[in-house]
Amino acid sequence: KDTHAIQEESKGLVRFQVVRNDGTDHSMVILTGLKNIFMKQLPKMPKEYITRLVYDKTHVSMAVIRYPLKVLGGITYRLFEDRHFAEIVFCAIASTEQVQGYGSRLMSHVKDYVTTTNDARYFLTYADNYAIGYFKKQGFTTDITLAKSVWMGYIKDYEGGTIMQCSILPRVRYLEAKNIIMSQRRSVFQDISGRLNPPTVFPGLAAFKDPNCKSVDPAAIPGLAEAGWVPTMGESPMSELPKPRNPHYMFFRKMLQEMRENKDVWPFVEPVSGVADYYDIIKEPMSVRNLEENVEADLYPTIDAFVAAAQLIFDNCRTYNEDGTPYVKCANRLEKWFKERLKSARAESGFA
Repeated sequence: KDTHAIQEESKGLVRFQVVRNDGTDHSMVILTGLKNIFMKQLPKMPKEYITRLVYDKTHVSMAVIRYPLKVLGGITYRLFEDRHFAEIVFCAIASTEQVQGYGSRLMSHVKDYVTTTNDARYFLTYADNYAIGYFKKQGFTTDITLAKSVWMGYIKDYEGGTIMQCSILPRVRYLEAKNIIMSQRRSVFQDISGRLNPPTVFPGLAAFKDPNCKSVDPAAIPGLAEAGWVPTMGESPMSELPKPRNPHYMFFRKMLQEMRENKDVWPFVEPVSGVADYYDIIKEPMSVRNLEENVEADLYPTIDAFVAAAQLIFDNCRTYNEDGTPYVKCANRLEKWFKERLKSARAESGFA
């Protein structure tokens, strides 16, 4: 998935640049671009807070920049060099530039830069539910092995966030990780091939001719042990394998991210609370957060199912509130935007 980002970088169309608040106009333009993206992509963060940290001289940023100077996203972090870790404070890619591999490539650049310029060996970050999946793909885990005495009280604690850790290895060049893995795979295959000398072709298994055969003992398969199989390879149940994502997953996420950026979404972001009779009248409540949680839980097998759930937001608002109220006006405008954006997004994604 990061092939596009690699190709763009190799052609010189995008670059990954370290930037600090050194007072120069060039740096301030990039930092301002980053600040604006963080504000859009992280709507729960106070704008003043984002501004203060992005421009703070103790923080460092790595920006993705399209030629000549369009900021596509970036990571802002703070280094605690004497404690050998860095805190990732903000991480975001513009909604129009996602699913192209920039996020993965960006994290690899940051890892390589940090390991080659100082002695930090860990990244820590607080991730919301929406970002946990991304960070896991980048090697982060919720299993924190770094002693609390090292980081507690130093990094910013976000209510509702999940702390995650990534151990970084100084001998690994993360920008070459894919090539390293491919090289390791080739070595393994060559090692296996070397054990089968000369190569032996075994006949097919007669057991599969029996329609009543449910399984075959791997130990009874000729040549399997010689190829490196051991009984412990079968100990992990298939149920532990990650469930594949719905093919529309990224489409749903993109729609929800853009919905969160809409100026009329504010009444519908969180589930309704503090209204005594609301749930007596509204039998199928829905909010943007509910939609996000349902998408993560893979509850919408089709785009139509997702659209029907989103429609509840607008219908519920008009059911509970009087015509002409600010809430209904927001619902009407947001619904109009949603239907228009849905049509264009389906065409862009090939789901029309």
